Amino acid sequence: MNRYTPTTDFRRPSTAHPILIIGAGGIMEEAHLPAYRKANWPILGIYDLQPEKARRVASLFEIPAVYESLDELIHNAPSDAVFDIAIPASRLIDILNQLPHGAHVMMQKPMGETLAEARKILRICESKQFTASVNFQMKLIPSIIAAKNLIDQGAIGDLHDMEIRMNIYHPWELWEFLFGIPRMEMLYHSIHYMDMIKYFLGMPKQVYAKTFQHPKQMQLASTRSIIVFDYERPVRAFVNTNHGHDFGLKHQDSFVKWEGTKGAIKATLGKNINFPEGEADHFEYFLSEDQSNAWHEETIPGAWYPDAFTATMADLLCAIENPAAAHITSVKHAYDTMRLVEAAYLSNDSGGTTIPD
Repeated sequence: MNRYTPTTDFRRPSTAHPILIIGAGGIMEEAHLPAYRKANWPILGIYDLQPEKARRVASLFEIPAVYESLDELIHNAPSDAVFDIAIPASRLIDILNQLPHGAHVMMQKPMGETLAEARKILRICESKQFTASVNFQMKLIPSIIAAKNLIDQGAIGDLHDMEIRMNIYHPWELWEFLFGIPRMEMLYHSIHYMDMIKYFLGMPKQVYAKTFQHPKQMQLASTRSIIVFDYERPVRAFVNTNHGHDFGLKHQDSFVKWEGTKGAIKATLGKNINFPEGEADHFEYFLSEDQSNAWHEETIPGAWYPDAFTATMADLLCAIENPAAAHITSVKHAYDTMRLVEAAYLSNDSGGTTIPD
């Protein structure tokens, strides 16, 4: 009989904080706001550079106030408010500098567009004594939480192999600001997977990476990447992404796989397949001690959108309640993820080993 349970439990705050929205883009409409509505957390107001977008989103989610300027939103913010910021990373520093001392802040990833920007953001948050998170929510998708709980229970023994594979078609035209910037795929997408591997296995000693353009998507700096983590122990961990698989759904892949000394787990992240509509998630695990010698599939309640976004905000709210509590989405953890991204780009730029003559 299976004695392990793939639960999706995560810490939840005892009280809610009012939330103020900065940025009315697609991710706010599709994920953040549905997550907060599901959790019954109050949304006080919203601001966007394009007021008509803010008014439309406010109407959809019954947000009581639409602010015409950032100054107006900040001036009307109660002292316990959480500022939820979802704007291009290049604008983060300017907005953070305007927030009041001691503010509570949720930032959409990445934490700036370079490690230098990330360092400035970290210093701003520390000097202004923010309680701040970066919304690396992929590690808090329900099926990923279930995998973490199984691994922590010892179900698959010692974790020694982690593979993240994305062979999908991604409609990048939904994010116009991504076109023309010098860093794209690893910074704006695979950063999630690097953050997730770090969450499970810790910081590696080295990273090897190569990121590629696609001949049909040459307006973008890159859309495909291979990233290998080196832990200097018998651990294999890597990310393999291809966002240009425009050949139907049959062979699209979107999964995370863990292998241990006593079993394995595979979580299919359906949202990436046929994005943005998405497909169903799947969660399977194999236990060597199970005499059936078979993979078991479990139905995991919840999904990436919106439940992972509920979990990231819950992590921030719990940190506000108890500063000594674990805060896995903190800016300090996010800064380490940005260090990984920087290492990946440096590896990409340095090139491979020349084949001997």
